[in-house]
Amino acid sequence: MLDAHCHIYDSKLDDKRDEILKNLSQTGQICICSSDNVENSKKSVELAQKYDFIYATVGTHPHEVEQFLDSDLDIYREMLKSKKVVAVGEIGLDYYYDKDIKEKQKEVLVKQIKFADEVNKPCVFHIREATEDFINILKENKKYFKRPSMIHSFSGSIETAKFYLDMGLYISINGIATFKNAGKILDVIKFVPLEKMLIETDSPYLTPVPHRGETNRPEYVYFVAQKIAEIKGESVEKVITQTENNAKKLFSI
Repeated sequence: MLDAHCHIYDSKLDDKRDEILKNLSQTGQICICSSDNVENSKKSVELAQKYDFIYATVGTHPHEVEQFLDSDLDIYREMLKSKKVVAVGEIGLDYYYDKDIKEKQKEVLVKQIKFADEVNKPCVFHIREATEDFINILKENKKYFKRPSMIHSFSGSIETAKFYLDMGLYISINGIATFKNAGKILDVIKFVPLEKMLIETDSPYLTPVPHRGETNRPEYVYFVAQKIAEIKGESVEKVITQTENNAKKLFSI
């Protein structure tokens, strides 16, 4: 299996990290450890350099843009020289909490999109309650998308998913799909071709059923695959294999 988006460095996993790493080593599961600022990018890269089964992304999350400096891109550029650092992310827009810094979020996002094109890496996008602005940014900066990227934790409509697919983006599904109030994401799973889908945990957050209420772990990505298989009428093995191949293609691993 391949968990396309998790945060193994997160402090919520401090008492479980050794056990999780041991389990990942024994099962052969691969994880993409996504970052949200310079400090956590360093932690992700350290994990990726230490463990064969971990890869890292580096970038500044929309919640962190007030601390962003242009010189951070130089730090990320050095990190991206490692073959274990595979993308710029997670970057994007999040208006759920930070409505008063929308312009700063957009400014930093565009800088990182251009940076990702410069270093020839995919982006990992975090978009929350900001779809319209994000779509406008994608349209205005289309020339910087020479390679596919990823929409992490997708929870939008079929219409939005179609636009992202037309832009060459992969749609990543996580434990939200297993929730009782999953709603429209189930229709999106039916709509999106398996060849353009990724699976993730966003560990330690968004724990899927049947482990809802626990701290999320990378191995719980299996339950996301299981839900997708149920909706699409496919075997779990096919979902796991196809989404792993998709991620390896996207991240060049």
